[in-house]
Amino acid sequence: MKPVVKRVIFFAILIGLWALGSGLNLWLPTILPSPAMVWKSLLTGFADKTLLYDLLASFKRLVIGLGLSLIIGSLLGILLAKSKTADETVGTLLLALQSVPSIVWLPLAIMWFGMNEVSVVFVVILGGTFVMALNIRMGLKNVSPLFINAARTMGSSGMNLFWRVSLPASIPYVVTGARLAWAFAWRALMAGELLSTGPGLGYTLRYASDFGNMGLVIAVMIIIGVIGSIVDQLLFQRIEKSVLARWGLAG
Repeated sequence: MKPVVKRVIFFAILIGLWALGSGLNLWLPTILPSPAMVWKSLLTGFADKTLLYDLLASFKRLVIGLGLSLIIGSLLGILLAKSKTADETVGTLLLALQSVPSIVWLPLAIMWFGMNEVSVVFVVILGGTFVMALNIRMGLKNVSPLFINAARTMGSSGMNLFWRVSLPASIPYVVTGARLAWAFAWRALMAGELLSTGPGLGYTLRYASDFGNMGLVIAVMIIIGVIGSIVDQLLFQRIEKSVLARWGLAG
C-alpha cells in the first residue's frame, strides 16, 4: 500500500472518530468543536477573505525573515568553520541560543522594536539563523580531507578551493540546514504573530481564542499544520532526497 493511501485512511479514521465523539457529546463544543463546525469556519474564513489576507501577511513576513536568516546563518556558519577562535566563542553562544524557544525572544523584541512587523520578522530571523549556521559549520568541517588534498595538489587554494571544493561538498548539509531553518522559522512566525497587531494566522488564532470561537481556532491550527507539512514534504524533503542521491549519500 502506498504511503499516500495509508495517510488518507489514517486521517479519514481520525476525522471519523472525532465526528463520532462530537456526535455522542463526549466533550463540549467549547473544548473541541465538531469537524462540521471547523469546516464551516474554514469556508466562512475563505469566503470573506479573512484567511486569505492572513495567509498573505504571514507568508510576507516568512519570506523576509527566512530569507535573511538563511543569508545571516550561512555567513555565520562559514565564519565558524574557517575560524577556530570564532568557533570556540561565537559557536558556543549559538549552541546555547539554539535551545532557547523563539517565543522567549518576543518580550525582548517588543521592548526593542515595539509591537509591530519588525518584532515578528526579528523573531523569525532568530528562529532560522542558528540552525542554519550550525549546519553550514558542520558541512564545511566534514568535507573529506581527500577532496581538499586532491584539490591542493592540482593547485587550488584560498577562495578557489572554497567555491570549487568545500562549498559543493557541503551542499547536503546546506539543504538540510535550509529545511530545518524553514521549520523553525515557521514556528517562530506563528509565535510572533500571537502578539502582533495586524493580519496573520497567529493573530487570527489569538483573536478567535479571545472570543471563544473554537471552530476558527482549530481551523487555523489545521491550516498551519497543513502548510508546514506540504512545504516540508513536497519541497524541502524532495530537494534533500535529490541532493543526497546525487551526492551518493542516500540509503
